[in-house]
Amino acid sequence: MSADPSVILHTDRPAAALAVLKETHPDLTVHSCDSYAALPELIGRVSAEVVYSVRFDGTPRYPRQALVESPTVKWVSVGGSGTDHLGRWDPERLTVTNAAGVAAGMLAEYALGAMLSFSLDLRGFERRQQARQWGGGRVEPIEGKTVLIIGLGKTGTAVASRAQAMGMQTLGIRARPKAMACLDEVHGPDALPTLLGRADFIVCCVPLLPGTRGLLGAAAFAAMKRSAVLIDISRGGVVDEAALLAALDGKQIKGAALDVFAAEPLPADHPLWSYENVAITPHCAAVYDGWDIKSVRMFADNLKRYRSGAPLENVVSPERGY
Repeated sequence: MSADPSVILHTDRPAAALAVLKETHPDLTVHSCDSYAALPELIGRVSAEVVYSVRFDGTPRYPRQALVESPTVKWVSVGGSGTDHLGRWDPERLTVTNAAGVAAGMLAEYALGAMLSFSLDLRGFERRQQARQWGGGRVEPIEGKTVLIIGLGKTGTAVASRAQAMGMQTLGIRARPKAMACLDEVHGPDALPTLLGRADFIVCCVPLLPGTRGLLGAAAFAAMKRSAVLIDISRGGVVDEAALLAALDGKQIKGAALDVFAAEPLPADHPLWSYENVAITPHCAAVYDGWDIKSVRMFADNLKRYRSGAPLENVVSPERGY
């Protein structure tokens, strides 16, 4: 690391990001790049040491090799929380940090909104309104219901605190179980099959790793209540979509709210579009006005640490994914 590193801001909104860096690091020369295709050449041309990068145009074309195999790049600061689009990297040669927590509150509100939408049958009322149909409505409280949160990082913890405030029973799963103030119970991954059968709502918040790919498959859906609702704000691939479709067809669960998918954009002919009991959003649950500036400011604070030789915050392990 150096006190005067060559820095690239790789984002689709470079002007706003550059303004933050000019304010916080006015002595640095900072380069910007707003496309996937141009990044490899720019890294080589400026011998970039630090790259702040946002996955703004999907994963398939993301220029991971340019970052993880560059001979000059020593630190990649990911603008969001997920790092699966980087694949594996050598932590002895490259440090990767993320912006964990930048959208935790927004993601938690999305999860809470999905729970309320299903308990209040808002989609059903919308259909009746379109048909100008009066009557036939029924609502349920979420107070007293049980939510299982799979993954208790900053997002999962934010979900738990909001659910607890609504009077829900909160169950959680984390790799290293420990008591947490906003959770009634915290268990390890081995408890998943048992806990699924107790939950009215299942909120998936884990990163996509070899150990979490297909985590919610046929066996998991078979263990759920028929009245359960799945809310997925993790990464596409954690939920086995074929198993989810089978569970929906077999009425094994009440429904689902999905913000992430194995293929994004979700193909227009994908069968998930046709289910009335499935709410689909285009991987936008973490997108709110100002999230990008908050993320860049987190990077700017970490850049101060980097330049002074202090330990970086939010360092990600390639094995754990967080």
